[in-house]
Amino acid sequence: MKNEETLTLIEEITRNDGTRYYEISNVVQNGRAELAVQRGMIKEVRILQLNIPRSSSVIEYEKYVNENFEMPSEDFTHFEEWSKTPHMQKVVKQVLRENHIA
Repeated sequence: MKNEETLTLIEEITRNDGTRYYEISNVVQNGRAELAVQRGMIKEVRILQLNIPRSSSVIEYEKYVNENFEMPSEDFTHFEEWSKTPHMQKVVKQVLRENHIA
């Protein structure tokens, strides 16, 4: 189902192979990640920062996410890691820097 998501938090996701990555997300998406942990699709998810400031970088990434991805229903069968263009990778790194995470 297509939604206009507002991104409000930063989480760290651990894949089943043990590698980790950061994602800019929201409470609903974090809930989906928690379900994915329970279903064995990913190893762990933890929130690193809540209520991140709505910087221009967050707004830019939010627009990208809303244009390219959909919120999965609760009966999803795989965990979709949001792929990022090289430019979006830089935007996410900027958000992490702004929030003293990277």
